[in-house]
Parts: sequence; C-alpha cells; structure tokens
Amino acid sequence: MTADVFTAELSTQEAAALAAVDEEAIARTLLELIAIPSVTGSPAESEAQHHLAGRLNQLGLDVDLWSMDLPALLAHPSFPGAEAPRDEAWGLVGATEDGGDGPTLILQGHVDVVPPGDPGQWDGDPFVPRVVGDTVHGRGACDMKAGLAAHLAALAAIRVSGARLRGRLAVHFVVGEEDGGLGTFGTLQRGHTGDACIITEPTGGALITANAGALTFRISVPGLATHGSSRDAGVSALDAYLPVHWALARLETKRNANPDPLMAEYKIPYALSVGMVRSGDWASSVPDLLVAEGRFGVRLDEDPAAARADLELCVAEACAADPWLRDHPATVTWSGGQFASGRLPLGHPLRDVVRAAAQDVAGGGPVPREHGAPYGSDLRLYAAAGIPTLQFGPGDIRLAHSSQEQVCVSEVVQVTRALVLSALRTVGTK
Repeated sequence: MTADVFTAELSTQEAAALAAVDEEAIARTLLELIAIPSVTGSPAESEAQHHLAGRLNQLGLDVDLWSMDLPALLAHPSFPGAEAPRDEAWGLVGATEDGGDGPTLILQGHVDVVPPGDPGQWDGDPFVPRVVGDTVHGRGACDMKAGLAAHLAALAAIRVSGARLRGRLAVHFVVGEEDGGLGTFGTLQRGHTGDACIITEPTGGALITANAGALTFRISVPGLATHGSSRDAGVSALDAYLPVHWALARLETKRNANPDPLMAEYKIPYALSVGMVRSGDWASSVPDLLVAEGRFGVRLDEDPAAARADLELCVAEACAADPWLRDHPATVTWSGGQFASGRLPLGHPLRDVVRAAAQDVAGGGPVPREHGAPYGSDLRLYAAAGIPTLQFGPGDIRLAHSSQEQVCVSEVVQVTRALVLSALRTVGTK
C-alpha cells in the first residue's frame, strides 16, 4: 500500500516509513516464528530468543542478549512468580542509537506460548502454520507471534525510511510471560527502561489501558481416612471442602460489585476460578486430603497483599462455621504466577498517540475503544516500574490458548503501520 492511500495529514518522514512497511516480509516472519515451538520453559523458548537476536542484529540495533541469573531472580522479594520448570532464561533487548534529546519508547512482546493441548483438537500440527487466505493458524499465531512480527516490521520500516529519531526505540522480547512475567522482571532488573511502552498483545483493534491481576492459590483441606465401607467413622476431605467452595463463590460475587468503569463490560471482571481439584488415592478409602488450586482476580489498584488477605479471611470464616474444619482448618498457600493489576495513568498522552495513529492508518473511521482486560499481563510490571504502558496488537484474545488460534495478516499489517506512526510521534524526528 502506498502512502497516498492514507487520508491523514502525514509528515514526509511518516509517509516514507509507512510506504516502507513490507507486507510480504510480515507474513514470512509470522510463519517463521510460529514454527518455533517456544512453549514456556522449553528449550525452544531460548531458541526463539536467539533467532530474534539475529533479526535485531540485521536491523542494525544495539543488541543485549543475556542469560538470566535464575537463582538471583527467584530469590528477589519482588519476583512475580512462575509455574513452568526451566533450566534457563534469556533476555533480549534491541535499541536504536540514542537520538539525544527525545524520549525512549519500548515495543514489547513475549516469545513464549502455552502448550498446544490435545493434538486431536487441531487441524494439523499446531507448530506448522496453516494459511487459509489471509488467515494464519497455529499455536502462538495471535498470542503473540503476530505482535512480535509487527514490532520487527515497524522497526524495519523506520530504518529503511531513513528517519532520524530525536529519541530512542527499544524492543523488549521476553520469556516467561505466560506463567508470571519472569522475562520482563529480569529485563527491568537489568536496567532496561524507557518513558513509555506499547505491548502488542492481541486486542482486536482496541486500546487496553488496564489489566486486572490474577493470583494463583492452593487450598489444602484435611479429612480423616477410613475404609469406604465405614465412611461414617471418617471424614471425607471432599465433603469438607464443599463449604469452602461455596464461600469462595460468595466472595467472588462480593468482589465484583461496582467494578472500575474500564472493567464494567465484563460479566465477571475479577474471576475466582478453581481449576484443579485433587483428592484421594484409593477408591475404597475415605480421602484424608483435598487440594484445590485456582486463580484469584485482583481488582484494579488493589494491593495483591490485600487481595490475598481477603481470600484467606474467606476460607478462615468458612472453617470457623463448620464443625470439622473448626478444629481442622484448611490452609491457603500462594504459588505460581502472581499478577498484580496495572493501568496507564489517567490522561497520559500515549493513549491519544496510539489512538490517533490507528485512526490515521485506517483512513479515519471509528475511534478505537478503550477498556481494561480481566487477565494479567506484563503491563503491570512496567507500570510498577513507573513506565506508562498500554496494549495494542493484532488478533482476538478469545482465540488465544485455544486450538482455533489464528490471526489475519492484514490486521498485523495495520497494527505495524500504527506502531510506525506511534513510534515516530512519541520519540520525535529531526
């Protein structure tokens, strides 16, 4: 698409950079990235980082590729948690030369993907991308190999156009986002920072300026084992768990009353979900332990410590009201990913810059809507570090993590163009 298609009044450098966006290269990059089975914690996750480091070197960026000190990061008091076992983690940052008197904009994306699940649910190998017309299918297509491809293409277009930047563009490619945010945490700990950040998670053309948090919990409920034929002599941990379960349901209802306006469109903005229940080790025995694990939604601006205390109090009150649990209380522990909430500061110009860029490349039309998201993301880590951040990227989040995961190349191209304008307008040109 040539620059004269765009109806907005663009600067000469903006028009040149948009004209340099290579649609065919975007499609090729997307297919290459999906073909790397970079499941969280797997060796292929590191393979993806080294592959991307090569791409950043080709773009002439200043590249920092390093092996993260896992023991030190895991021991840090602010470590955000992790679920997947791993032997290594690689950080990757590429940056343009410092223009001197402009801000630094971070373009961020995670390389890891969730496991594909039941292969029978897929139409073919999930890591062999399947192209149907304009649509690419495969694990990681929208979450978020498409976002990575958009970053690379935007950087390439700006470089090819010859634009001279007043500030600096930095790209943060991170591991471990799906299970807590290890990669971003380690990148920030290494000292890589900026003045604003755009994360290309799939947003379907909307601006996500806030994320709810999510905390992984484990509840252990004791019982009293005996032979199944004399179950009245024991106490089933499964039965003992039921009043706790119903108490959790009431807690969810209470916590979702009067949500923040950015979250008001969701039926359950801050979900409390029990995802795994394990109990018993023999069919003819009364189980003496039940372990329930789940995720607990954190409200916008809520301290995660306060959220944990809310759930712990709920369980304690349920136990106090039950004859068995009163003397044999359930215990709550916190493991796995610990996602706080986060948001773009009210009135920050990044929102308007990205919104205007998206409208300009679309030739006008509806203003991209702004809302929050009910899931955790790396946004909250940048926000906590004082870096204003929003999400804007290609794809539909409802297809992420499913066997129907897909993305339209045309949407990736549009996001790339919006990133080009957002980047030039944020860091400035000479």
